[in-house]
Amino acid sequence: MSTQPQGFLTPEEYLRIEHAAERKSEYVNGRVYAMAGASPRHVLVAGNVTGACWSRLRGGPCRIYTSDLRLCVDETGLYTYPDVVIVCGEPRIAESDPQSITNPVVIFEVLSPSSEAFDRGGKFAHYRSLATLKEYMIVAQDAVRVEKYARQPDDSWLFTEAAERGKSIWLDSVGCELPVEEIYSNVVFENS
Repeated sequence: MSTQPQGFLTPEEYLRIEHAAERKSEYVNGRVYAMAGASPRHVLVAGNVTGACWSRLRGGPCRIYTSDLRLCVDETGLYTYPDVVIVCGEPRIAESDPQSITNPVVIFEVLSPSSEAFDRGGKFAHYRSLATLKEYMIVAQDAVRVEKYARQPDDSWLFTEAAERGKSIWLDSVGCELPVEEIYSNVVFENS
C-alpha cells in the first residue's frame, strides 16, 4: 500500500474509478491508496507461492487467485488485492462489485517495506472479520520466513513460523504442505 492516500470517497465512487483505472488502488475507510509497484523478488516469491499451491491443489475444489483479483471485506469495507488467495468451492462475488470476491479460505501477503506494517496490523484486522478465512500467511521477501496465523475454534489465531529452507508449512484448511524451499526457489538474498 502506498503511504499517500488520495481524497475521501464512497465505496461506489472508488469502484467506478477503479474499474476505469490503469493502476490498482486499495480502498480503506473511505481513502484510496495507490498501490506501489512490486520488486522483482516480491513478484518471484508471490509466483512461487502460486505455483506451489497450484501444483498441490489442482483438480480439487480449491482455486488459486493472484493479485489481479480484488477482495472485498464486506464487514469492514476494505477493497484490496492480496498477493495470493485460495478459495474453496465457488468464489462468492461481492454484491457491491462483480469483480471482487468475498470468501477466501487462505490469504498470502508477501511483505514489502511500504506495506509491512499495514499487512501485519490493520489489514490483518480487516481480514479477521472474514468468516471464511482460516489461515493468513505472511511471507517475507528479504529473508526466508513464512508466518502462519490459523483461526482456532474459539476465533483466536495461532501463530507458527517456518524460517529455514528445509522446513515446510502445513495449510490445514486446504490439506496441503508447502515446502519453504519452493516458496523461495531461485530467490537470492544479498547476504547469501
